[in-house]
Amino acid sequence: MKQTQNTAVLPSNSELLIRASRPGDYEQMAAMLNQPGVRRGTLRLPHTRPEEVRSWLERPSDGGVQLVAERHGVILGAAGLHRQAGRRHHVAVLGMSVHDGYQRQGIGKALLLELIDAADNWLNIARIELTVFTDNAGAIALYEAMGFEAEGVHKAYAFRDGGFADVLAMARIKNMQG
Repeated sequence: MKQTQNTAVLPSNSELLIRASRPGDYEQMAAMLNQPGVRRGTLRLPHTRPEEVRSWLERPSDGGVQLVAERHGVILGAAGLHRQAGRRHHVAVLGMSVHDGYQRQGIGKALLLELIDAADNWLNIARIELTVFTDNAGAIALYEAMGFEAEGVHKAYAFRDGGFADVLAMARIKNMQG
């Protein structure tokens, strides 16, 4: 699969490089995944070891895409599509994280646009699905703006901050006509 390197311009006119992740990204990604805000918005446990991230990066999912957003050599976000198998081969599950100090600067949008392009134009993925904690209004607004629709709420989906938290199930289904 050919990888492209696109540059998106953020509101501050800083260059952001979206590229395929690679095993050498493991230390920066582990540091980002261990930030309180990132961890709170994902299913990750505290204290993710860099070696765990390296192992994960060395074995990407079949038919999926794993990207990072970097500026001046610093990883500010990561996102991926993890293709499903069998009768759900037309489906990919989306996961995304943005560095605590760089949220709401267009990084998530840039990553999401690149993944949607890959899904629609290169991977023939018709459905992208995700779950997002119901209190993550910024992420929900981004997903809705990119064509994702709410499909329901999973009650007590995950244990977080000493209690159970709900998530919103969302999906984007590619227009199959034309």
